[in-house]
Amino acid sequence: MADKKPTPPWWLKPMNKVFMLMMRLGLPISGKEGPLVLTVPGRKTGQPRSTPITPMYVDGVRYVVAGFPGADWEKNARAADTATLSSGRNSELVRMVELSADEARPLLRRFPELVPTGVSFMKRSGLVTDGTPDEFEALAGRCAVFRFDPA
Repeated sequence: MADKKPTPPWWLKPMNKVFMLMMRLGLPISGKEGPLVLTVPGRKTGQPRSTPITPMYVDGVRYVVAGFPGADWEKNARAADTATLSSGRNSELVRMVELSADEARPLLRRFPELVPTGVSFMKRSGLVTDGTPDEFEALAGRCAVFRFDPA
């Protein structure tokens, strides 16, 4: 799988817009620790750019895995000092800290257990075949993993 460049499915951007609208309206999408809207300033324009994310929680700390290497939100997050996480009418200013490949490995290994909805997505994108912990751990250094710290 490592040789195949993952590409977002055609429906991703329209579906993200639907998810964000549902989340802003407070409509349930999944469990209590479900998706959030991540807003970061665009690296070129400075204009706010929003995308839905599904964080994973490990020992009370939130992390997010980029579903596509080189995604725009990932590049914007690297360039930004702070980001905003929103759920319904609640929002929180955070700092996004990108983890090294070594730091990311144990978190990626737990991804299939902690974010099961992300497994099928990453299978369809061509990043993993079976969705095993070993496959996800092997994505370290290829798929960015960010930790959310208080700003």
